[in-house]
Amino acid sequence: MANRKVCVIGGGPAGIMAAYSASISGKDVVLIEKNEKIGKKLYITGKGRCNITNSASVGGFIENTMRNPKFLYSAFNAFKNSDLKDLLELNGLFLKEERGGRIFPVSDKSNDVNRAFERILNGRGIDIWLNTKVNDITLNKNGNVNVISNGDKHLFDSVVIATGGESYPLTGSTGDGYFFAQKLGHTVTKGILH
Repeated sequence: MANRKVCVIGGGPAGIMAAYSASISGKDVVLIEKNEKIGKKLYITGKGRCNITNSASVGGFIENTMRNPKFLYSAFNAFKNSDLKDLLELNGLFLKEERGGRIFPVSDKSNDVNRAFERILNGRGIDIWLNTKVNDITLNKNGNVNVISNGDKHLFDSVVIATGGESYPLTGSTGDGYFFAQKLGHTVTKGILH
């Protein structure tokens, strides 16, 4: 049986990790990003230095998750903060720990974090399509997914919508994923963070 072809829409941190995870599961992956580069939101985290993660234990993450922390328990255990640190360091990014357990690149440059993620994706053979806006997603009779972008139709076995919310339009988070999810039959509920 041939490798399944997966499309990940959105090249932010969630999309980068979704593409990486799909690739290590043996999938052929295309990552579509409408911006000119992946990880645009990473540039503004930690005041431009990129606060990558925290050195807290899984229990510490659970304690500090405001809504439904038990839901994230298995995810926190499947890929720990130490796994992320190891992955980045194996790809040439040196890290340091600061007050409160915050983890930053030694260089204090978010661009170095993005470059490490680019090396990771390229090393996994992930096809990255930049400056590519997804206009529509449809399902065909065989259960495959048609992704229409820049006027072209592309066929995939599955799709991951990792476009983020409407939080930072300048970074590309314009809420496109809500439209795609609803169109594919999902219910979108407006939530309030406390």
